[in-house]
Amino acid sequence: QVQLRESGGGLVQAGNSAKLSCVISGRAWNAYTLAWFRQAPGKDRDFVAAIKWDGGSTVYADSVKGRFTISLDNSRKTVYLEMGDLKPEDTAKYFCAAGVEVARPQLRYAYDTWGQGTQVTVSS
Repeated sequence: QVQLRESGGGLVQAGNSAKLSCVISGRAWNAYTLAWFRQAPGKDRDFVAAIKWDGGSTVYADSVKGRFTISLDNSRKTVYLEMGDLKPEDTAKYFCAAGVEVARPQLRYAYDTWGQGTQVTVSS
């Protein structure tokens, strides 16, 4: 079992960048696929990006492809989401998630561990 704690959210102007961090604690964390999801008020929790524990494979939602980058620092046990060219529609609460034997990383039910989330607000 692992625990996740996100940080790095805040208020950002459109066109600027921001970086989210998710610190992973617990045992056997390197057996997991790690992902970022986001949820805007009144909407579903949507997939943003995922990375395998070895950092060798990444997947992105079409809406963020080319603007966001997910990465993993094994020494710090931290997964990052670097967000560039932010748009008002990127405003949401961003959640870090972890799951084992994830066959379809875009699906919410593939993950059994979630962080509390961090709010990102993009002003126009």
